[in-house]
Amino acid sequence: MNTISSLKILIVDDHEAVLNGTLSTLKAEYPTATIDTAITAQEVFIQLAENVPELLLVDLALPETPGEPPQTETGIRLLRTIMETYLDLNIVVQSAHIRSLIRLKPTIDTYQGGFTIADKNLPMKEMLVKVDWAIKGVIYTPPAMRNGMEVRPEWLEVIRLAFQEGLQDKAIAERMKVSERTVRNYWNKAQNILNVYPEEGKNIRIQTEIRARQEGWID
Repeated sequence: MNTISSLKILIVDDHEAVLNGTLSTLKAEYPTATIDTAITAQEVFIQLAENVPELLLVDLALPETPGEPPQTETGIRLLRTIMETYLDLNIVVQSAHIRSLIRLKPTIDTYQGGFTIADKNLPMKEMLVKVDWAIKGVIYTPPAMRNGMEVRPEWLEVIRLAFQEGLQDKAIAERMKVSERTVRNYWNKAQNILNVYPEEGKNIRIQTEIRARQEGWID
């Protein structure tokens, strides 16, 4: 059970059973969190204008307004607008249509907040893992979306400065003339490519170094 007292979550899903199940699961995991719900894209924009949460958990197949049929394209448009407007909002996409997210790949690649994807067909415990990762600022996309993804020079430079020169994030930021937040974003993107994510009892930076050496990113 997680006890993050100030956490605010917005769940978006137009299927009542799924919405209630997700709500119950998150209430049990985060009993002190404030959790709101929405069932249309229109509602989401209204709620975000009033109060931006720390975490948005959203399905892709959504109606634009009440009474309209749910469409994946509505969810794609919603996500694109949100990611271009709220640059560091942590997002979990919980959907049975995750392949459609390939349309958002350029936006995801440059996103500054946590962003994870949970297949709606998997058990709720898998969703909770993706929620935890997103809150921590982790980027997670399925392997199919990572295939052929270009490894950016700035990601390699962060890895080199950390593991060959032994620099911490503040010093890396000064060397690269970027913010520490940008450095953390580079870490997230590199770890996603390397398939390195938080694991109980493991140091994620050490795991990153191991995988980076295996992949030939550093000697």
